[in-house]
Amino acid sequence: MRITVRAKPRARQPKVEQRDETHFVVAVREPPEDGRANAAIVKALAAHFGVAPAQVTIVAGHAGKTKIVDIARP
Repeated sequence: MRITVRAKPRARQPKVEQRDETHFVVAVREPPEDGRANAAIVKALAAHFGVAPAQVTIVAGHAGKTKIVDIARP
């Protein structure tokens, strides 16, 4: 499954919010430095979808707030 994610680093409360079928907003506490926010987004999406973090891949948008993410479903 491929989804579009709007990242919100340095958020007060971490959460995953679904806007529609393929668009999500993911808030994480980590800052966007050294890939820390991206790693937190991967973990948050893995927990939300009930898959291992290795099954969540950021395909595009590593340095931006809008990301394209692939989630491998078992």
